Amino acid sequence: MGSMGVVGEEVQPRSYWRWSKQDFLPEESFQSWSTYRTALSQTGYRFKNRLISRSDDNNEIGELPKRSENDMKRCLTWWDLIWFGFGSVIGAGIFVLTGQETHDHAGPAIVLSYVASGVSAMLSVFCYTEFSVEVPVAGGAFAYLRIELGDFIAFITAGNILLEGFVGSAAVARSWTSYFTSLLNRPSNSLRIHTNLTEGYNLLDPIAVAVLTIAATIAMISTRKTSYLNWIASIVNNVVILFVIIAAFIHANPSNMKPFFPFGAKGVFQAAAIVYFAYGGFDNIATMAEETKNPSRDIPIGLIGSMSIITVIYCLMAVSLPMMQKYTDIDPNAAYSVAFQSVGMTWAKYLVALGALKGMTTVLLVGTLGQARYITHIARAHMIPPWFALVHPKTGTPINATVLIVIPSGCMALFSSLDVLAGLLSVSTLFIFMMMAVALLVRRYYVREITPQQHLLKLVIFLLIIIASSIGTSAYWGLNPNGWVGYVVTVPLWFFGTLAMAVFLPQQRSPKVWGVPLVPWLPSLSIATNIFLMGSLGHKAFERFGICTVVMLIYYVFFGLHATYDMAHKQDQPESLKVDDSNIREKAEP
Repeated sequence: MGSMGVVGEEVQPRSYWRWSKQDFLPEESFQSWSTYRTALSQTGYRFKNRLISRSDDNNEIGELPKRSENDMKRCLTWWDLIWFGFGSVIGAGIFVLTGQETHDHAGPAIVLSYVASGVSAMLSVFCYTEFSVEVPVAGGAFAYLRIELGDFIAFITAGNILLEGFVGSAAVARSWTSYFTSLLNRPSNSLRIHTNLTEGYNLLDPIAVAVLTIAATIAMISTRKTSYLNWIASIVNNVVILFVIIAAFIHANPSNMKPFFPFGAKGVFQAAAIVYFAYGGFDNIATMAEETKNPSRDIPIGLIGSMSIITVIYCLMAVSLPMMQKYTDIDPNAAYSVAFQSVGMTWAKYLVALGALKGMTTVLLVGTLGQARYITHIARAHMIPPWFALVHPKTGTPINATVLIVIPSGCMALFSSLDVLAGLLSVSTLFIFMMMAVALLVRRYYVREITPQQHLLKLVIFLLIIIASSIGTSAYWGLNPNGWVGYVVTVPLWFFGTLAMAVFLPQQRSPKVWGVPLVPWLPSLSIATNIFLMGSLGHKAFERFGICTVVMLIYYVFFGLHATYDMAHKQDQPESLKVDDSNIREKAEP
């Protein structure tokens, strides 16, 4: 079964399973080597055009979804979104990274790392909530940035979204294997295949690949059924977490909390940048907006409600671990299981391992759902082949996009260790969330064809001051964490840049239903905290991030730029090369 195409006077069914060149490269620039060479010769002009181009709310909500040919099913409520919040966030991060970072960087002060990351994450949640209420589409951050910051910035962010999805799924799948071996009472790497490859890539993990494949298959079948399964698994997981917290405090030894800052403040923020991974995933809820029955009511409840509860849970779990076992004795690979074993509750490690497996399974399920919807909307904009935008007519799910998640994630999960993956993931996640805060300020203070030019110039200047001062603070912290002179310059610059925006710029747009409070202060603080946490990561994470960004730019210059340019100027193309939209049915009203 498939969508309907028009051939002459007759309506012909189009199969969902199709593989023609027009489904992958329908744009004029790729019709022949001649048109492709012509497109490449215009790269400079086209780049300038896409750099300054902007989408709008109506296009993202009304026009782009038609390119999926079939609608996603509106079947989710705020109750589903809250549980999706739990399912997408609570998993490998809290069970694995807590032990790793407590042992290596923060000590008992790991709770402060979770507080810092939680505050930064909640600021990003506010930005996501306002956008997802007003632009309820599957594209999430990609759609929001395309509206406010333009195609090129949206593409760079889209690349990081895809990288975040691939790396995040791979990291969780690797952790799944570690906890599975703990459940079997075997060494953490005993189920992995040892090779002579470079360290960090030498332990092959076929179990992780299998788990990813199973999660993706479930996500393809039905969003509603995936939601039911997520409820059950998340409830089990939360019961285990409640047990962990209560039992840990019962066996707590306050003397284990000394010294509280064994690695100093630098260690706390270095750990905060890594454990931010534990909060990652909430943005997947925003991608469910297109399948939510009442986005204006359900999304704020689902996003803010779930993340508020999760932050409290994380802080309680983070403080309970070093109270139960001295931070120097914590096992970085299976911290909670081994900690319970050390206080005589050997049986509890199996319960903890089972809960962790449940949590990581739901993270994979919801992560696959969310990332596939990101990919769907990115493909709708033709930044990747539009074949990945197709929604299956029976399941109402983007099967092709889900497959695109599984293949690279599976390759990463097979080869890469968790520490390699987590550092790279944190940079991408923090970068995306920082850009979301910038986009929120642009949305509030700039409306095309309405905002005076002098106000736009002031907005750009104030944003540059906020971003530059935040980078300065982060850089000074990295170079001289015990100093204070640099902060005397950078922190006041950030403060006065934000104050100037609040005083000298009138807001051009008010949110229709739900809005971020204390604008511009909270979005500006979100920019500062995300940049600061990025600066707390090691140089290797940025090297990997830089390599991935270069790869993205090469792809953009040779493909993405020309595909999006052609779609934006489709009305100027020869009739023979236009994509026939008559076969795409109108989007049904919710």
